[in-house]
Amino acid sequence: MKRQQIVEQAMFAAWGVSLIATGGSLFFSEVLKYIPCDLCWYQRILMYPLVILLGVASAKKDDKIASYALILSIIGGLTSLYHYSIQKIPALQDLGSACGIVPCNTDYINWLGFITIPFLALIAFALISILLVIVIKNAKEK
Repeated sequence: MKRQQIVEQAMFAAWGVSLIATGGSLFFSEVLKYIPCDLCWYQRILMYPLVILLGVASAKKDDKIASYALILSIIGGLTSLYHYSIQKIPALQDLGSACGIVPCNTDYINWLGFITIPFLALIAFALISILLVIVIKNAKEK
């Protein structure tokens, strides 16, 4: 496969992940009526622009946005990791109780004992980051 095809497909896949994550976020808040905590809002602030940035970049076949989008994705992933730690590490759970109207240690979902909303966001940010690294690496070599 040509490097240009890899770049285009990885960029499109990163956009797809961001779109699914944004859709899931909106489903939880608008359909299921889960009120987002402060850390959830920060994660949304970092995810929602990725839908637009990566969508436009994918449509225009512009790989230059990847390094900027990667910064948003890494910061979002670190925020998700911190949020997930507050939920799952007993020593940190007290940090989430003073997190605004909804405590950040609240588990709206807890599938299989470990899949929570911040975990889903962490997976999305990690996938986007990996795909963007692939874009950056292959764009340099084409």
